[in-house]
Amino acid sequence: MLMGVYAGRCYPIDVGDDEAEKYWLLRQKCALYDVPERPIEIRGKDVVRFLERIFARHVADVKEGRGRYVIACTPQGGIYMDGVLFRLSEDRYWVVQPDGALVPWLIAYSGDFDVAISDPASRVLQIQGPTSRDVMRAATSGAIGDDFKYFHSGFFDIGGQNLYVSRTGWTGEIGYEVYTQGNATDCPRLWNDLLEAGRPYGLQYSTIRSMEIRRIEAGILDNLTDFDWTMTPFEAGLSAFLDLDQPNFVGRDALLAASRLTRLFGVKCAAAKPSMGDVVSYAGKPAGRITAGAWSPFLNVGIGYVRFDEANAWLGHDMSIHTDGTDHPCSIVALPFYDPEKRIPRGLG
Repeated sequence: MLMGVYAGRCYPIDVGDDEAEKYWLLRQKCALYDVPERPIEIRGKDVVRFLERIFARHVADVKEGRGRYVIACTPQGGIYMDGVLFRLSEDRYWVVQPDGALVPWLIAYSGDFDVAISDPASRVLQIQGPTSRDVMRAATSGAIGDDFKYFHSGFFDIGGQNLYVSRTGWTGEIGYEVYTQGNATDCPRLWNDLLEAGRPYGLQYSTIRSMEIRRIEAGILDNLTDFDWTMTPFEAGLSAFLDLDQPNFVGRDALLAASRLTRLFGVKCAAAKPSMGDVVSYAGKPAGRITAGAWSPFLNVGIGYVRFDEANAWLGHDMSIHTDGTDHPCSIVALPFYDPEKRIPRGLG
């Protein structure tokens, strides 16, 4: 077994399963993942005002039982952190963060606000794939049904335990995330209850390797891997998730003055699988590096993300990628590689 550390937590990377087999399980049935993302709780009288200071999104209009993708920027307009924000009650929110130090950032900006920041000690499981709706319907005795839409969330009984569940994930498939409630949750029991509920629908355990292929296909980016504080949301292709009319968030002034050009794109290579660190060249000169790559069984081509040294109109250019000691032709494409309207995770594809 190969383990990794992410967001300060250990998680399984490789348990010897077949990567392609589990990829198709994810695409055709569903997979259960133990993921290391970390929920952080923020609550208090000033919580909305505080969150609208931290994140470049409107927060006041997030309804209870809903989630929203959010980005926190540095004063210079770089991306400090992204994540998903959930409103659990009127003055109680969770931010589910990827890798990175979110808590010190929140504390540093909290001095003028009446808020409390805490760690709910919640671990996260993901059930992802087209039959995941059936699994969650069975696991909750019908409480989660077709009316539980994309980015909906709430508390549900699973095997006699009260868990927070969201209709989200990191795969571009229909999926759900289950959040434990600290010491109140019997985690081995929850694991077994989910596997038992999912058995008739093909649910099996998988690792990040199959998820990684699918998240790249879906254009889902990873903090500190695909982007970091040296890139603006514009450069990362995330401008759709900026509410620039929201007047008080950190980094707004810098973003208003920033270039709208992009540095991060998709790359396709018919002859090889791109790997992190591979050099992409244009007109014979190095122009960028691969941040993540995989072989897509669905597209039958090597795919990945390339972060260029400079923002420019790189889309559509033919280039070369140096991988495994050889140069291979590649093309620069838009993200995601397919399903740009997210019809699949919304249950419309």
